[in-house]
Amino acid sequence: MTATTEHTVRVPAPRAAAPSARTRRTARRRRLGAAGVLMAPFFLLLTTVFLIPVGTAAYLSFYSDDQPGLGFGPERTVFVGLRSYAAVLTDPTFLGGLGTVALYCLIYIPLMVAGALLLALLLDSGVVRLRAFAQLGLFLPHAVPGIIAALIWLYLYTPGISPVVDLFARADITIDFLGVHTVLPSIVNIALWSNLGYNMVVFYAALQAVPREVIEAAVVDGAGPVRTALQVKTPLVRASIVMVAMFTLIWALQLFTEPMLLSQSSQMINSRFSPSMYIYDAAFTRNNYSLAAAASVILLLCTVALSYGVTRLTSRNSTAEEAR
Repeated sequence: MTATTEHTVRVPAPRAAAPSARTRRTARRRRLGAAGVLMAPFFLLLTTVFLIPVGTAAYLSFYSDDQPGLGFGPERTVFVGLRSYAAVLTDPTFLGGLGTVALYCLIYIPLMVAGALLLALLLDSGVVRLRAFAQLGLFLPHAVPGIIAALIWLYLYTPGISPVVDLFARADITIDFLGVHTVLPSIVNIALWSNLGYNMVVFYAALQAVPREVIEAAVVDGAGPVRTALQVKTPLVRASIVMVAMFTLIWALQLFTEPMLLSQSSQMINSRFSPSMYIYDAAFTRNNYSLAAAASVILLLCTVALSYGVTRLTSRNSTAEEAR
């Protein structure tokens, strides 16, 4: 009897055909189309609120309305080139405004960053009781519009109606908050009161993301609360510190609301106290839109250059520390 042995032959499954070049192109178009749809609102807003105004300002800065002859002819718009830029850069009032804003930034930015970070560290350490109410109380001033905040402090700064000035007068202390040497610190005080709580919330959120095991390891190694805060927590939130410093710098360069309202009660603040006030005066008081546009472009370039410098400096320092 012959035994027949059956062998099962396994046929390999056919490989899936590789996608053709046309299929890959179609998939790529779909991905690009989806990305375009998602990014369209951003580019629309960027174009509407930034690129178009900047382009308009740049265009206006190269043209001016002149009258031929002795000024009795019809007004016409002529190309003036860089004449408006030269007029702005040689105007001592504009240069003085830049100096004022530079001094304002030197006082305001360190106080803002250090104060907000200190408050955030105190809240994160648990030293402050009723943490939620403390956060709400510190953040509430930021909810007050800038004009209203300036009006509140104008009332507190004005002699004769200010309870603060009257309180100092009863103690035989005379303080002129709007004097030649105190007007800039008074403006800094308004900005700190309005924005300190907001930046504190930013730092506090960053501190909440710090791994708790890192802090516990520092405590086990013998680090006290101050050392833990300065040498452990602060370096871990460096990105937030750089972000807050950059945005504070950008807003500080646009100083306008506080000095504009305080100028109603102080002779130390003129109509060209800051570059933004210079632009407002040139456009709406002197009706010189070419000059205002040129000053706006110069202020924009200064803001971009300083922001880029801060970014480069911090990134270079971070790279140097990582290389150690």
